Amino acid sequence: MAKTVIIEEHGGSEKLILSNRDIGPVGPGQVRVRHKFAGLNFIDIYQRSGLYQLSLPTALGMEGSGIVEEVGEGVTHLKEGDRVAYASQPPGSYSEERVMPAAQVCVLPDGVSFEEGAAMMLKGLTVQYLFHRTTPLQKGDTVLFQAAAGGVGLLACQWARSEGITLIGTAGTDEKCALAVEHGAAHCINYNSKDFLKEVKDITNNEGVDVVMDAVGADTFEGSIDALKPLGMFISFGNASGSVAPINIGMLGQKGSLKITRPTLFTHIAKHDTCQSMAGHLFDKVTSGQVKLRIDQTFALSDIKLAHDQLETRQTTGCSVIFTGD
Repeated sequence: MAKTVIIEEHGGSEKLILSNRDIGPVGPGQVRVRHKFAGLNFIDIYQRSGLYQLSLPTALGMEGSGIVEEVGEGVTHLKEGDRVAYASQPPGSYSEERVMPAAQVCVLPDGVSFEEGAAMMLKGLTVQYLFHRTTPLQKGDTVLFQAAAGGVGLLACQWARSEGITLIGTAGTDEKCALAVEHGAAHCINYNSKDFLKEVKDITNNEGVDVVMDAVGADTFEGSIDALKPLGMFISFGNASGSVAPINIGMLGQKGSLKITRPTLFTHIAKHDTCQSMAGHLFDKVTSGQVKLRIDQTFALSDIKLAHDQLETRQTTGCSVIFTGD
């Protein structure tokens, strides 16, 4: 049995239940991981609330780190005792221990802590696909990144700087803007005190940006679209303020033959070899010092309701992790 956070119905943080769950046997292609930390992400909020529907009851948590306790038949890239981290379906990292598919579980490099491993996988692999697998980006391009002071945003600021890409960020306070600039954003706009679209136009001499990366959703969609230069790409990868309303696709042509996409990490990492390659790229960025993990909040598994409340109300900065181990 292992302490595990589950939900039996969708709703607010009051629906989170800390229970004892049977771990079950390890089958072919699976691995048993004893967790040290789990990552806290907005996708966990979406799944808990019902924005992303899950079969209930279900465990929660999409990334974690720990030690391999047992390896199933056919698993060749892992062995008992390996230090590992992952972002993977199905949810279940909010737990002391679990059995899970092995394909997306990656061996942690020496020098990367369990805490960093739990904080980096979902957010870091998201940044990797945003910059390298979604649309061609090259040195000198300009990106508008909405919510640049969060866990994904601060990694994106550093990643952009390491690639010679100009990143214009947005955040809700001057303090958060300063944090984004400290991590590599060329500019950061406080969207609560300034019109971010006007500021972007001023910064780019009215040309607009090559790419918008937006996980905010409904609140920023129209301004993000209007911030693009002709032939620009809008990447929607989250819905923190709610889902974007249906659009008239003809609008994209009228505004300059724009492109729009709604990728998910789990499509990109579905194949084992691709996932491991992407993780290797992320690990290289971290171990080289080009990207550093900022972990500003650590919660106990028993404080999971508080963790969700603080993330959902945007009281957090950087990455947040949940201590699950011993």
